Amino acid sequence: MSTFAETIMEDLKAAMKAKDSVTLTTLRALKTALTNTAIESGNKDNIVSDSDALALVRKQIKQRNDSIEQFESAGRPELAEKEKEEITVLEKYLPAALSAEEISTIVSDAVSETGATSRADMGQVMKIVQEKVAGRADGKTLSAEVMKHLS
Repeated sequence: MSTFAETIMEDLKAAMKAKDSVTLTTLRALKTALTNTAIESGNKDNIVSDSDALALVRKQIKQRNDSIEQFESAGRPELAEKEKEEITVLEKYLPAALSAEEISTIVSDAVSETGATSRADMGQVMKIVQEKVAGRADGKTLSAEVMKHLS
């Protein structure tokens, strides 16, 4: 099975051959971010674990969402559209998202497991929920669901 970085390289080559400029620039930026992360971690082989790579993809998507907000408020819809296209490319590398029912079930189980009764216990519940979700839902959605269960 290939690693995340190998998959990115294969897709990068395919984008070059297909002359897909959006995918190409997006994957080049992701590859650079992966390399920088590996160097910062002091990894001599420049290898990033798959979980760190997924976290990096999520970070890249979040950055692009922030850019979209700024471009739209500045009246630059063409730049916002470019960012949306890049997000579509990046989302292909994320695991399938959980449904609202699955998230609710996971939160309910975590609340039962910790014995949480109030919002003061939210940290304990969030820790368990984030471990179980393993990045298949964003933190904002999870915290909203936990708040709903603890109120």
